[in-house]
Amino acid sequence: MIVIGPHKLHNPVILAPMAGVSDVPFRETVFRLGAGMVVSEMVSSNPKLWNTGKSRMRLEKSNACGIFSIQIEGAEPRMLADAARYCEAQGADIVDINMGCPAKKVLKKSAGSALLKDESLVASILEEVVAAVRIPVTLKIRTGWSEENRNGVSISHIAEGAGVQALAVHGRTRTCKFGGQVEYETIRQIKECVNIPVIANGDICDAVQAQAVLDYTKADGIMVGRAAMGAPWLLGDIASSLAGKASVSRSPQDRLGIVLVHLARIHNFYEPIVAVRLSRKHIKSYLQLLCFDTDTIRGFLGLEEPRQQVAFVESLTRA
Repeated sequence: MIVIGPHKLHNPVILAPMAGVSDVPFRETVFRLGAGMVVSEMVSSNPKLWNTGKSRMRLEKSNACGIFSIQIEGAEPRMLADAARYCEAQGADIVDINMGCPAKKVLKKSAGSALLKDESLVASILEEVVAAVRIPVTLKIRTGWSEENRNGVSISHIAEGAGVQALAVHGRTRTCKFGGQVEYETIRQIKECVNIPVIANGDICDAVQAQAVLDYTKADGIMVGRAAMGAPWLLGDIASSLAGKASVSRSPQDRLGIVLVHLARIHNFYEPIVAVRLSRKHIKSYLQLLCFDTDTIRGFLGLEEPRQQVAFVESLTRA
């Protein structure tokens, strides 16, 4: 069982924070279907952005998501500490620091995985953030900045020494971005040298791979990201398999029922224009995984009204 401060996860399968994906409706759906914990989209440490519509949505707490873990990003220790305090005031149960994102817009600010190049700055950030809040602080990293500089073990020692209470490690370096082979050896080494929970992340797409990663790395849990797009039941199915239980058998109609619930939550959470746009991204992933043809997917993507989107998916359930 993974324990993060006062919080005990009911299983070791965690949804990764994903910008533009892991919003409240998606997190609610994934958690309802059996994930052990879900993490929010990352929030900037820049206070000028906290009151934007996008940040307010990301900071909204939902009791249907279980433990409320908010991820923050930035490069300046004091700003990150202030952001952590702000998240705590918004009801966060855990604050997670992003030192793993390889996106150019994040790296331009010397944030995300760019921080891995400067271990002294990493230490300053972690120490200041941990001291700023009463809630647990967790950290997400990559195995290093580049293949020539896999300093994940060193960063992990720094994190544990600063008081970080859990560590998620993506098995690629910053220069790999999301391509190339994931390597789990560094995660294995990190687990051997720290006493805080270590969560393995990277290309975990099914229960077989999850078990293999846990067996090899000895990690305490796994984190699933892109594989959950269009398959929010995946984390619960993996958790069941890891626990030696049979996964829930779902027909295509059952899965379309889940799509409808998720779609309704998107429409209830956002204003109509935003809801229609975000629904396209999620429903496209569902329909692709359910093997609908290109014309059907295009038909959905061309819809402009929430009621049209709902009616379209309802029609698929009757087909």
